[in-house]
Amino acid sequence: MTKLKIKSGDTVKVITGDHKGSEGKVLKVLTDKNKAIVEGVNLVKKHTKPSAQNPQGGIVEKEAPIQISNLSLLTAKGETTRVGYKVEDGKKVRFSKKSNEVI
Repeated sequence: MTKLKIKSGDTVKVITGDHKGSEGKVLKVLTDKNKAIVEGVNLVKKHTKPSAQNPQGGIVEKEAPIQISNLSLLTAKGETTRVGYKVEDGKKVRFSKKSNEVI
């Protein structure tokens, strides 16, 4: 299994595909499939049957997973960057390879 460099809560930008250029916050990372669910990106329409939670039913828009290789992490300044790891004070931390700042 590969080490994923994107975690939930990170702000990312889509770098390829239909939603190229969109930005959003990672809601959930699906490690087994190498995919992530990003807020407001890759919306799909899902037909739902009426249930106790949703008595009306109908068509609901929700986020679908997007491949992690199509995402790039954003720095605090809003520019895309690659992620590296280093040990600081005995702890392993992620850092931006562009600005060398700890994420």
